Amino acid sequence: MKRLLLIIGIFASVGLRAQQGLYFDKKQFDSVQLPDFETVREELPQPIYAENPLWVETYWKAWEIAFRNFYAPTPQNGFVSWYIDAAFNNCIFLWDTSFMTMFCNYAHPLVPGISSLDNFYCKQYPNGEICREISREDGKDCPFWVNQAKEPLYSSWGYDVPDNIGKVEVKYVGREAPQEPSRLTLDGMNHPIMAWAEMESYRLTGDRKRLEMVYEPLKRQYEALKIYLQQGNGLYMTDWASMDNSARNKYLRGGGTGIDISSEMVLLARNLKEMAALTGHRKEVTGYEVEATALAQRINNLMWNAADGFYYDLTLDGKQVGIKTVAAYWTLLAGVATPERAVALADRLVDSTAFGRRNLVPTLAADEAKYDFRGNYWCGSVWAPTTTMVVEGLERYGMDSLARRIALNHVALVADVYRRTGTIWENYAPDAATPGVHADGKPVAKDFVGWSGIGPIKFFIEYALGLRADAERNRVTWTIASEQAVGCKNFRFNGNVISLEVDFSLRKDEIKIMAEKPFTLCVRYGDKEYTWRVGRGSRTLRLNE
Repeated sequence: MKRLLLIIGIFASVGLRAQQGLYFDKKQFDSVQLPDFETVREELPQPIYAENPLWVETYWKAWEIAFRNFYAPTPQNGFVSWYIDAAFNNCIFLWDTSFMTMFCNYAHPLVPGISSLDNFYCKQYPNGEICREISREDGKDCPFWVNQAKEPLYSSWGYDVPDNIGKVEVKYVGREAPQEPSRLTLDGMNHPIMAWAEMESYRLTGDRKRLEMVYEPLKRQYEALKIYLQQGNGLYMTDWASMDNSARNKYLRGGGTGIDISSEMVLLARNLKEMAALTGHRKEVTGYEVEATALAQRINNLMWNAADGFYYDLTLDGKQVGIKTVAAYWTLLAGVATPERAVALADRLVDSTAFGRRNLVPTLAADEAKYDFRGNYWCGSVWAPTTTMVVEGLERYGMDSLARRIALNHVALVADVYRRTGTIWENYAPDAATPGVHADGKPVAKDFVGWSGIGPIKFFIEYALGLRADAERNRVTWTIASEQAVGCKNFRFNGNVISLEVDFSLRKDEIKIMAEKPFTLCVRYGDKEYTWRVGRGSRTLRLNE
């Protein structure tokens, strides 16, 4: 009898899994050996930065820790691709993984990067929902976030975490509740940022086939979130899961709408629009832009406070929450803010009474009552994911100088704390070169790479070394801002491997180049710009020629 029940259980489990991943073509894992740091190290990008050897050392430490967190699928979890995980617990996280891909892109295809997201697509429900947290052991969604009883939408842990963890039902105002119950809870569906991660990867790798593979799963997720998370005012709901212990959370109780999730839905629509154009779904391009524009207008009409010069969340009854958090800056990345409003937001980033602290950018403004100079998670800590969002948002509005300042500030912070502690941390204090702490004063997770690899790898390459790739145009732009030896060997993009080096302390006009394939190189130095078509092999280029 026990054997019969076991067999029934196995078939039930297989049946459930067969319903998942319908829209993702990859169904099984092709066994490949996981990379070893010492074996692969010589093939990774090799930064040259004589100006600050500590930053180079921190770069390598980040990769060393990252390699400890690479995993292969197992028959038990049913994952389909090797992946990176922060090892925060025994689960993979959608938010964490999306950001980790952004620095792993620079070692593609040597390491598990963008392929890590495959393990979310292969667990997608038929209605489009994707859980934010999935077990590495058995491949099941974290049970907290599964609507087992098929109840109306609710937040499993509520809103005021950690003070009041408990189930809270969501109320729809101004619209009918969905006819079919969601598979997941409200806190199981947040942060639709995978499409952004996919486009970040595409710009570096040029892998259009991957966009074709992920377009349908992302489209289905977008439709599911419209069904379950859109309030009657057209904006989108969130709870504690956006920013665990944020001062804003309790005001979102029962169906309040978040500036971050609403802006992320604009971003998702625009990412899908771009994907549709690239993958032959041109008839769908206009629809995404229409929806993105309409949602952006609602955000601007309802969430902008002209007197404060800031975007706020809304309570269930539509009142602005009035607490300044880093969530407002998703409006920049999504292109929601008008140019004038973008300037107002940027002003807050250099205001020491708001977000312009010693370490840029804290997650809660310093003039808010719950701001904690030690960090205390989302009450002030500086996090690589939100800093990435702010930096790329500023660049979208042409504020490159401020973006670079913030990125390099973050690189310096991570390196300084590494020098003091010997490792990399989950987040950082806003007012000192120390790791962030929890409310009880205990430090956050260490050896965290994890999203914290963004600073010492992605930001270091893009803003200190000055290298940016555009795979679609087969072009590298190199902004040289150092007067000492600077460059990179084994810089990878668009299936190419190139090396670039210059040392103005030795010779002021000579750039050494090596490339496996032809590409276009644009060099920016001082107030001048030079462009060359670089062929295969080694050569020396001279400025002023």
